[in-house]
Amino acid sequence: MRRRVIGRALHLLGLAAVLVFALFPFYWMVSSSLKDQIDLLASPPVWLFNPTLDHYREIFSDQRVTSAVLNSLVVATSTTFLSLLLGTPAAYALARFQFRGKSDLWFWFISNRMISPIVLALPVYLLAQSLGMLDTYPVLVLIYLTFCLPIGIWICTDQFRSIPPELAEAARLEGASQFEVFRRIYLPLGLPGIAVSAIFSFIFSWNELLYALVLTRRAVQTAPVVATSYMTGYELPWGKIMATGTVIVLPVTVFALLVSRHMVRGLTMGATK
Repeated sequence: MRRRVIGRALHLLGLAAVLVFALFPFYWMVSSSLKDQIDLLASPPVWLFNPTLDHYREIFSDQRVTSAVLNSLVVATSTTFLSLLLGTPAAYALARFQFRGKSDLWFWFISNRMISPIVLALPVYLLAQSLGMLDTYPVLVLIYLTFCLPIGIWICTDQFRSIPPELAEAARLEGASQFEVFRRIYLPLGLPGIAVSAIFSFIFSWNELLYALVLTRRAVQTAPVVATSYMTGYELPWGKIMATGTVIVLPVTVFALLVSRHMVRGLTMGATK
C-alpha cells in the first residue's frame, strides 16, 4: 500500500511537471502582453506587476491586425472545410476498398510530410505569380491543402479502419448505397478522427507563416505575418508582439475546446483492440 501511494504521488508529480512545462510558454506570453515596457525589459523578470491593456489597445487600433485576424479566420476555416470535404471520402475509399495502386497512393499521402516547406516556397511563388494569384485567398487555401489534406486522410483512414466492416455489409444487404453507408455509418462513428483532423488542419493553416509571408502583400496578410512585421531593426516591441500572439492563439484554443470531447478518443484510436 505504501509503494502504491508513493508511486501515485510520483505519477501526479510527473504529470504536474509536464503540465507546468507545457503551459509556462502560454503563461509567459499572456503575462508579457499585460506588462508595460519597463517590466518587460526588467532583469531579473518581474513576476508581480500591475497589468495593463495598453498593448491590446494599440494592436486593435491598428486596422492591419483586425484585417489579418479576419484573413486568417477565412483561410483556416476554408482550408479545414475543404480538407474534410475531400479527405473523408478519400479516407473511406482507402479504408474500405482494395484497388490498384492503393499502397502507392497511401505512401504518397504520408510522404508529403517529408518535404520541407522552404524547398517549395520559391517554386510556389513563381507559379502563383505566373497565374496572377499572389495576395489572394485561393493561393493560400490551395497551398495549405497540400499539407492539411494528407494528414486528414491519414487520421480518418485509421479511424474508419477501426469500424467493423460487418456494419457496412449489413447496411448493403438492406439496400443502402455506398454513399448512404458512408454518410449514415462511417461519418457518425468516425467523428472522433474527423474532429482531430479538423483541429490539426485549423491549427496548421492558422499558424502557418512561411507561405503566408511569401505569397501575400497587404490584402490578405494573415495574423502571424502581421505579428512578425512589428520586429524592425530599430525597435522590438515585445508587448505588442505578445498581445498579437495571444490573439492568434485564442481562436485555436476555443476551437479545440469545442471539439475536445472527440479529441481524446480520436488521438487514442487503435491503442486498444
